[in-house]
Amino acid sequence: MFTSLRSRLWLSYALIVVTALSLVTIVLFISLYRNPLLYRQTTERLRAVQAVLVERAKEPQAPSMPALAERAARTFNARLILFAQDQQMVYDTASGQEPQINFPVKKVFLKELPLIRDEEGGAWLYSIEKLPDGSFLMVASPRPRLSFLNLFSDEFMPVILFGGTAALLLSLIAAFLISGWIASPLQGIVNAARGMPSAEVKPVTVKGPREVQELTQAFNSMVTRVQSSQRSQREFVANVSHEMKTPLTSIHGFAQALLDGTADTEESRRQAAQVIFGETERMQRMVFDLLDLAKLDSGIAELKMSPVDLRALLFSISEKFTPQSNRAGVSIVLDAAQALPPLIGDGDRLSQVFTNLIDNALKHTPRGGAVTVRVTAEPGGVKIVVADTGSGIPEADLPFIFQRFYRADPSRQGGRHQGAGLGLAIVQEIVLAHGGRISVRNETGSGASMEVTLPLSLPNRSRTVQ
Repeated sequence: MFTSLRSRLWLSYALIVVTALSLVTIVLFISLYRNPLLYRQTTERLRAVQAVLVERAKEPQAPSMPALAERAARTFNARLILFAQDQQMVYDTASGQEPQINFPVKKVFLKELPLIRDEEGGAWLYSIEKLPDGSFLMVASPRPRLSFLNLFSDEFMPVILFGGTAALLLSLIAAFLISGWIASPLQGIVNAARGMPSAEVKPVTVKGPREVQELTQAFNSMVTRVQSSQRSQREFVANVSHEMKTPLTSIHGFAQALLDGTADTEESRRQAAQVIFGETERMQRMVFDLLDLAKLDSGIAELKMSPVDLRALLFSISEKFTPQSNRAGVSIVLDAAQALPPLIGDGDRLSQVFTNLIDNALKHTPRGGAVTVRVTAEPGGVKIVVADTGSGIPEADLPFIFQRFYRADPSRQGGRHQGAGLGLAIVQEIVLAHGGRISVRNETGSGASMEVTLPLSLPNRSRTVQ
């Protein structure tokens, strides 16, 4: 019992409500005990007697005030005391019968019980009023004896009991609804968390208070990322296995040919060795790319941030590709302003990005074409566009171009220098690590362009770790 979050929340609210109502009830009972209905009735009777005497004294040929007081004391069973202007007692209808009552020094405030004590400590309820001649008339009566049971005869008691009971029931119902409002989405998160990391876990419905909704949204986002990571991991393992299978088969076959003597000529042995060397080199590049990508993906890659002259960097990369572009019959055009703002970044990593982009553009540009590198300044950053005049990228492949092991060009399957489809994935991770973004689109007419936007300084919420 009370093991679920909802029941414990409800119990907590119920205890708070009961405690609050109990304190209010205690205060009300104390107030009624100090000023119950019987006390109020007695006080009102004394005030009525006082008012009658004051009005009677104003009548023509009225008896003296002591005579009126004696008659009223017998009629209304009250004690009347006259005080002079100097607050000294002049006349007391109970003189010699009851202990003396002095003029009240303490002022009675609103809703306070008018209570005074005689010289022997007896308690009296009273009402006092100043007369036209400056004297004072006090009407007093002994404080009635009261037991605790008398409280339940008070006119306010039924109202208090009914109101308290109704408030308690409504509060418990409200506490139950509020606890369910808070606990239900939290319980949904708990149930979904217990089902992790299953791919069958569905997002939790967003409801409840704002803080619970934010927690639910964060949890759903985490579930999406975990499931995406699991899918990527499964695809990654499958792709690595597929990519490794071909070179390993080639290496195994040609190594066996060398061992069993099938490659019995110098030329065939040289060819087997070249194939083994090429496939080994390809696997080595793939392993290095995978390690590089894993470091970037996990945020542990070391980025050495410093001011980078982007124009000089791109010019150096273009010069490096001059022999390759000359052999391919493709020109490289650098369109960059002389006065570009300095960029804070890792020069080696940025060089890796644009080397990969220019290399891809050269490989997909036919003889006589051109690769253009345009750099323009933007508010707070720079935009670099690497465009070629090739055949472009099929529209169906554009959304997947930055996925790992994805190759959009089927004609490039095989060959010593064939890539594993990791280059653009690494490029994207480096750009993201610099707080930038990268996109691809086909140019109007022919060719494709890669657009890289980089901020001038590394944002605080970077994915890099020094």
